[in-house]
Amino acid sequence: MASTNRLRQITEAVRKAGQIGVAELAGLTGASEMTIRRDLETLAGQGVLERYRGGAKSLLLHGDEPPFALRAQEGLNVKRRIAAEVAGLIAEGESVVLDSGTTCLEVARALEHRRLTVMPLSLHAVNALTGLPLLTLLVPGGKPRPGELALTGPLTVASLAALRFDTAVIGCCGLTAADGLTAYDLDDAAVKRAAIASARRVIAVAEAAKLSRTALAFVAPASAMHAVVTDETAGEDQIDALAEAGVVVRKVTL
Repeated sequence: MASTNRLRQITEAVRKAGQIGVAELAGLTGASEMTIRRDLETLAGQGVLERYRGGAKSLLLHGDEPPFALRAQEGLNVKRRIAAEVAGLIAEGESVVLDSGTTCLEVARALEHRRLTVMPLSLHAVNALTGLPLLTLLVPGGKPRPGELALTGPLTVASLAALRFDTAVIGCCGLTAADGLTAYDLDDAAVKRAAIASARRVIAVAEAAKLSRTALAFVAPASAMHAVVTDETAGEDQIDALAEAGVVVRKVTL
């Protein structure tokens, strides 16, 4: 099992059980106990769990989002294909506000050599776009969330309110026709709402699994999205429901 998949499996097992032993995790993943101990140290450093002798207990609540470092390597091929599709929807010379999150980070990388004005809402994407000759980079104020490095707070919201963008590219934790676009974090939800309000066009990016998921914090109704870019495994019922809400759904092939 690849290390990223094993870390995700350990995270889910510890969260589900509350606490669990090293031997049980070794049996679950097929890895050695020595490997499991190293994995637990890695996850403890990310704030996912707390070690104790012989095992670990979860520090994540049921509705918490997995750490950025884990999500960044998951479904990377899908995220890059989604990013390429989004890049094709953005014309030269546009101004773009780019949300935080792992899929939006891939969108940032897909825009590296374009003549655009871009305001990223995470320091990961700011770093990816710094120093590029054709691209004009705008950096908002705000407080970065640990690990995620998403910019949040009143300074971020004020930065967005002061500008008007051609396009907002918005990530999400969940997106359904019934519950709209949702996020795990309340501060992140406030920034997403401000980004949507600042743009003439809104493109949401979401792997297929997110189209059947609803997180804690409401951001906007599905009808606030002009387009959604997802992958070909998305269910037809989910796509039809979004289409009925007036959303154009674009699917990328894997």
